[in-house]
Amino acid sequence: MNGADTAWIIVATALVLFMTLPGLALFYGGLVRARNVLSVFTHCFAIAYLMSVLWLVAGYSIAFGGGTSGYWGGLDKLLLIGMTPDDLAGTLPEILFFAFQMTFAIITPALIVGAYVERIGFGFVLVFSALWMLICYAPVVHWVWGGGFLSVGGIFGETGVRDFAGGIVVHETAGLAALVIAFFLGPRKNQTTPPHNPGFVMIGAAMLWVGWFGFNGGSQLAADGGAAMALTVTHISAATASLTWALWERIKFGKASLVGMVTGTIAGLASITPASGFVGPVEALIIGAIAGLLCQEAVVLMRQVLKIDDTLDVFAVHGVGGIFGTIMIAVFGAGTWTAQLGSLAIVGAFTLVVTIILVKVVALITPLRVDAETETNGLDLDVHGERAYDMAS
Repeated sequence: MNGADTAWIIVATALVLFMTLPGLALFYGGLVRARNVLSVFTHCFAIAYLMSVLWLVAGYSIAFGGGTSGYWGGLDKLLLIGMTPDDLAGTLPEILFFAFQMTFAIITPALIVGAYVERIGFGFVLVFSALWMLICYAPVVHWVWGGGFLSVGGIFGETGVRDFAGGIVVHETAGLAALVIAFFLGPRKNQTTPPHNPGFVMIGAAMLWVGWFGFNGGSQLAADGGAAMALTVTHISAATASLTWALWERIKFGKASLVGMVTGTIAGLASITPASGFVGPVEALIIGAIAGLLCQEAVVLMRQVLKIDDTLDVFAVHGVGGIFGTIMIAVFGAGTWTAQLGSLAIVGAFTLVVTIILVKVVALITPLRVDAETETNGLDLDVHGERAYDMAS
């Protein structure tokens, strides 16, 4: 065990959890109507609780178990039975590696929340998220990070796919799942109401930005120069994408909005995530500059051309950003075109098929969408019995 590595990953684990709680909750919560903000908070927190338990029960074993199959890790690490504080994963206590990866298993299904807010059934959120994490996310983790068939020595040879912190594993899977759910849900009855609290959006984005240092820098799994470089390029990409998003808004609409600017921040963060361990500051500048434009135009495509109500632009920002960053690894020569594009295609097809099946099956168990009256009144009061704001008190 290396003490410095262990100390850094303890901090990184806290930072990644901070991304979901409270960062993502505030970012998403500020973007919805006031009558739905508590439902967004509830979704994010409930997913965090549920994924933590399921990651312990079976998710970690499926992703990082010692099975010899290239497709899943097996069941030898269910409930971490027999694991001690002295067991190591590289230079880290394995129990810490488990906890670090658990925070990734939390935020990935939580990202999908943004696609279905304001009209989803709460029971559907819980059942779908649980099954999706175990059946879709955990196997993909094994394929890419757990020694599976897409990693080094797999079907793409000695190089394998390069995905440093989750362009494929996190952002592509969550983005495509969000797209599928948004398609089956159909649009909201009211799509014109502006974000009820842009201040929440800014605060949440700031928390995500800080937490992303643990997300990307921690993925080095060591306290060394590689972690420092990953942290630095993450920041550069986020800053550059924020500027290009705001500039493009100013050119198109005459004004640069706060919500747009911080959405650009997230686009830059998502885009650099897969490449953060393989590129330097100049490459990060290029990735961020393109991401701010690319993801903004992806939002326009989704809303105005495809007419899919991905409420908070999960696919356009996270999905497109993660896919773009994964491709840029090949552009800069840090990975092979075959491995990068092939893995994107395999994981993308798998995610789409599994998500479509799960949506159909879970909808037979619990309603996919709330009724029209509940949607009009807001999910906070009708589903959870609470209001976010009581102006009379």
